[in-house]
Formats: sequence, C-alpha cells, structure tokens
Amino acid sequence: MRVFQNGGLYPSYVPRLNGLARGASGFEARRRAFLDDRFGALHFLAPVLEGDAQAFFTNADDEVLQRHWARENGLKAAISLEDILLAQIEHHGTEVFYNLDPIRFGSTFVRKLPGCVRKSVCWRAAPSGRADLTAYDAILGNFPSILDAWRGQGCRAELFFPAIDPVMAEYERGDRTIDVLFVGGYSKHHSTRARVLERVAQLATRFRVVYCLDTSRLTRLAESPLGRLLPLRKHRRPAAIAQIAQPPVFGRELYGLLGQSKIVLNGAIDMAGRDRGNMRCFEAMGCGALLVSDAGSYPAGMKADETMLAYESADNGADVIAGALDRWPRSAELALEGRAQLSSLYSKSRQWQCFVDLVAQL
Repeated sequence: MRVFQNGGLYPSYVPRLNGLARGASGFEARRRAFLDDRFGALHFLAPVLEGDAQAFFTNADDEVLQRHWARENGLKAAISLEDILLAQIEHHGTEVFYNLDPIRFGSTFVRKLPGCVRKSVCWRAAPSGRADLTAYDAILGNFPSILDAWRGQGCRAELFFPAIDPVMAEYERGDRTIDVLFVGGYSKHHSTRARVLERVAQLATRFRVVYCLDTSRLTRLAESPLGRLLPLRKHRRPAAIAQIAQPPVFGRELYGLLGQSKIVLNGAIDMAGRDRGNMRCFEAMGCGALLVSDAGSYPAGMKADETMLAYESADNGADVIAGALDRWPRSAELALEGRAQLSSLYSKSRQWQCFVDLVAQL
C-alpha cells in the first residue's frame, strides 16, 4: 500500500521547528528534523516513522518545507501550497491519502486528488463547525460522540486510536523529580480546566508543581503592562497559576518532562462532552507517568483506580493528586500498570494493522 500522510503544524510549535531545522538545506533535511522531534508522532503510521519507501509524509501547511520540495522538483515559484500537495501525491503514486489536517484540506481538495488515489481518509477528533468532509471515504477518530455527529452529516466514521511512540521508552525514569505536571492550553475554551488548574496550583506549597501553558493571545494581552490598564480582568490567569506558569513545550522536550513527572494532570476542553482520551492521556501514560484526569468515558486501558486516577471536580482533583503523592509507592504501581496496558493495546504495529484492515473495508 502506497500511503501518503499529511500532518499539520501547531502555530506555537513553529518557532521550535525553525530552531531545530536551522541550516536544513532542503525538503528531506527539514522533514527529518520534524520527524526526529516526534511532535505528533502518536498519530504517525509505522511506515512513516520507519522510513518505508512506500510511505510519504509532509506537513502541507509548512510553507518552508513545501517550497523546498517545489524547487527541488522544478515547480513554478508562484505555485500554491495546495497545488504543491497535489503534485506530491501524484509524484508519489499515492493509493491511500491519510490527512491529519482536514479542515484546511476538506471535500473541495479531496475532489481534486489525482486518479492514483483509491481511498481518502482523515482524522478529526474535535468539533468542526460547518466543515465539509463528506468527500472523504472515512473520518477517523477516538471520540464516539464526535464520530456519531459526523455520521449524522452523512459521513462514514470509524473508531481509530493514537499509538504509543516507541521512543517514549527512552524517557521513562525512576527518579521523577516533578510531582505534578500540566502541559496544555489556557483560554476561554478551558473554563472547567482552568478551575482545576487553579486549585491544583495551590498545592505548590507542598509539592513541585509545573505548568507549561500555551495561553491565548487575549490572555497574553490581558497580562501585559498595557493590558492591565484595560478591562480584561476575566482573561488574566489567577495568581496561583501565573506564579508557576512556564512556556509551552513540544516534541522530545515534552517527552523529557513527562518522563520526569510522577503525575500528569489532564483536563478535557469544554466541548468534549463525556468522551475522554485526548492526546495528553496517551502521552502521559506512554512515558510512564500517573495520569490524573477528569471523570468520563475513557478508551480501553484507561480505567480509574487501576491504570489512572479520575476526579469529579476542581476541589476533588486537588485532593486526588495530594492523596496519590502521599501514597506514592501504590500510585507508582498504577502508573506502571497503565504504561504496560497502553503499550500492549496501542502499539505502532497494531495501529498500522488496524489502519490496513480499515482501508480494506472501505
């Protein structure tokens, strides 16, 4: 199977990528810098990570990367990013197109795919407004309620999961010096999460609590000297959070922090409903940390009091974390069991086989 996987860059990650790829002289060098950093690797299929000749990967929204490819393949300087992607697919002789960025490349794009493409699938595990993805042969995701919503729009939707990145084993450590870690966004879409973060931040008087926050532009403005003169109080982070906040981390830097942490705090965004199992859950447990997350419906391998811990409210979340740290030897056993179960259930080989089987049924 000749599979083409298209990713997408998170805006806050771009400065890190540019630093890692500084001096990269072409498409392959910049792509290798990205893939070696493992950002988003839980979504990347095994042939991509293994460098299989039949698999091709790109980030079609990375203009620097795509312009490298266009120049190296004799395309006109003014060509659009969409047309570069179409040229890459045709050049590769793609049979299956797997898109991780379907909002940017929706049904209109799929209808332009060259004739070599037999099947097109995409990943989407978030609400998507009025996005049209009906031209895809299937939409993949790990949140059942969101898949049901796509089915209601006439799309075929199939359950599919991230997979543990094999290099996570390099970051598992016995001496975990961070008691509680949170890495994620902080904005108006995270009101429930924000209450939990504030309450847990107050544990910093007893434990080492680290927050690496990707804040919204409005929050950054509200906390600036100018913003403090404006009526933006509701957009400022509480003092307990602001005092321990650090910049966001990505890729192998994230793996390193997860590997140093006893507990990783997670909180679903307000739009997630009762479905649980976002990327941070897989990343935390994959690096051997104890996941503490909000109660809800989790995928297999994530079970409260057996492989992770769950909280019901902001106050309860802080109590659960404090209790787990006070009983750390027992809590560490839960983390080990969680790592073992996820490694078995969500391996890269199993993910690839599930993908092959799914495509064969379309």
